Amino acid sequence: MNITLEIQRFNPETDKEPHFKTYAVEVEPTDRVLDALTEIKRNVDGSLGFRRSCAHGVCGSDAMVINGKEALACKTLIQDVAESDGATIKIEPARHMEVQRDLMVKQDTFFTNYKAVKPFFIADESKPAPVKEYPQSIEERAAFDDPTKCILCGACYSACPVIDKNPNFIGPAAIVQASRFVFDSRDQGLDARLEILDQPNGVWACENHFECTRVCPREIKVTKMINFTKRAIKKLREERGEQVNDGGAQA
Repeated sequence: MNITLEIQRFNPETDKEPHFKTYAVEVEPTDRVLDALTEIKRNVDGSLGFRRSCAHGVCGSDAMVINGKEALACKTLIQDVAESDGATIKIEPARHMEVQRDLMVKQDTFFTNYKAVKPFFIADESKPAPVKEYPQSIEERAAFDDPTKCILCGACYSACPVIDKNPNFIGPAAIVQASRFVFDSRDQGLDARLEILDQPNGVWACENHFECTRVCPREIKVTKMINFTKRAIKKLREERGEQVNDGGAQA
């Protein structure tokens, strides 16, 4: 099967603006887009820049925009994005992040937002720690199972239309990481996370477009977890007789 990859190229050292370059590649329908990119890198154009690591959909390093939709190159089969022999596949870097080179982007803001939500277990310090472990029921564990699947690939952040108009929005991935602990029965850190979550650029900026959910390679119900987090914050504020800091946004 012969296809053409139309790849956005940009080298900040030599290019003023991004441009597209095409490459003809022979592949099998069951090959992955990552296989085609690797073939170009090894045998056609060694200057092509893209990230990859595990190549099995676990590390999340090769998230990019394939035919207009965010996806992992290592999980996207040629047959799923090329309808027939001679088809063209358009590949662009992830959006909302500065392009470092070709398909590689700077993830500084993405990970700054991730760290801001305190993505770690916060124990109740008013109680003594258990001798062995924190007990938890199967039902309690199931409450936060979905967000544990996040691999921080950035696909949801790239696809989020809210960031187009509000680049200060913390983004769906950060909120999902927070929800993993907010709904952990052993964690007592919701109050500590309010500073970043309960503000106009936090959970309240989400407008329920569901693009994050559609592109998630791990099929996490991202929008659902964001809305659950909104409800948890509202419940806490109501119990305290306080107002949410949503800046007038709709929950």
